[in-house]
This record gives sequence, structure tokens and C-alpha cells, in this order.
Amino acid sequence: MEGLKMKKSKISASMMCADLINLKETIEIFEKERVDYLHIDVMDGEFVPNFGLGVDYIRGLRELTSIPLDIHLMVKDPEYKLQWIGIKETDIVSIHYESTYQVQRVLDWLVPFGCKRFLAINPATPIYVLEEVLDYIDGINLLMVNPGFAGQKIVPSTLEKARKLKVFLTEHGKESIIVEVDGNITPENGNTLRKLGAGIFVAGTSSIFHGDVVQYQMNIEKFREAIR
Repeated sequence: MEGLKMKKSKISASMMCADLINLKETIEIFEKERVDYLHIDVMDGEFVPNFGLGVDYIRGLRELTSIPLDIHLMVKDPEYKLQWIGIKETDIVSIHYESTYQVQRVLDWLVPFGCKRFLAINPATPIYVLEEVLDYIDGINLLMVNPGFAGQKIVPSTLEKARKLKVFLTEHGKESIIVEVDGNITPENGNTLRKLGAGIFVAGTSSIFHGDVVQYQMNIEKFREAIR
């Protein structure tokens, strides 16, 4: 996975963890600290047992900042909902392997948007499901918790799964595919996963969104040092 190790690690701030009251101040801190992406969990209450950030929230964020969005679609049958979102070329869009019978078709339907195409897989989904779509994706969003709620603890087996994924991509000559890790990414877990080839780290309550908003700058600096 040498190709990934040579690339700078990136932070994707999980906006479902943000305090709406201090949203503008939070965004200003993220811009100052050069946070790479804003992670947007779109949840429909059907694919996952929760409702999450929607199209109006996405539209409002775009008016606040030019930081690219990392849009994580936790919705059933995403192929019929892509047009609602206002996807930009600078975005990452993750669709779930488990959310549709037409995985390859959804990835194809993302092409006209010009965004980076990621495939997300849940903790219990084996990595071999990726084999037939490796030519259609720019990245893999490896869920380290079961999706739907912030504040969960990492599923222990996902650390071994990350190691297997590193080997899997190397064996298939796909070292250039980006690995994103999402769920309870503490500085310690982030450091471990960086060594296993992860390139994008979703940062939530376990890393940057804890304490008062004035602490976020220090939290980001500590987290960035851990995943360097």
C-alpha cells in the first residue's frame, strides 16, 4: 500500500456531530485549520434507524463555505435520489453496497457529476464484495461502526478488516484506491488505521467534536498529528 502511504492524510469533519448554534464559528475554525472535507451523513430512517442531514442542510453549508463535501448516502435505493442532492465535482459521494441491488449502476450514474465515487461497506460486509467494482470506484468508505448514530464504539473486528483490505487492494493492483475510515476514529484508532493504509479519516465526537467549540482548533491539531 505504498502509494497510499505517500499521500497526505486528510480529515473529513463529521457534521452530524456539529452544534448548530455554533455552526458558523465551527466552519471558520475548520477553514483556518484547513480541514479537507465536511462529512455529511444523509440518513433516510429506512436504510439506517435514524434521520440525518438533508438537501437543505447541504445547500446551506455550501453558502457558508467552499470546503468540499464528503457525502455519505445512508439511504435505500440511492440511484433514484442522486439528482436531489446538488452534487459538485469537488465532492466525494459514498453509496452503500448494502443499499441497492444495482451497485454498479449507481456508480455509473455518479459519473456525470464528476465527483469522486466511493463505495461504503458495513462492519459485517466482507471485503470480497468489492472485487467486481474496483474499476468503478475512487475509494472505499470502511465503516468501523454500524451506521446511523454518532458516539458508538469501534467494532473490534474492523481493525483486522482494515488490514485485510490493505492486502486485498495490493493483490488486485489497486493501491491507488483511497481508503476512508468512519466511526469512532480516535487519535489512537486513527494512528493504527493510518499504518494500515487509510487516507481519509472521518472525525467526530471521538476526536475533534468534544469540549467547547474553542477547543476544536487544538483537537484538530492533536488529531492531525496522530494520523500524519
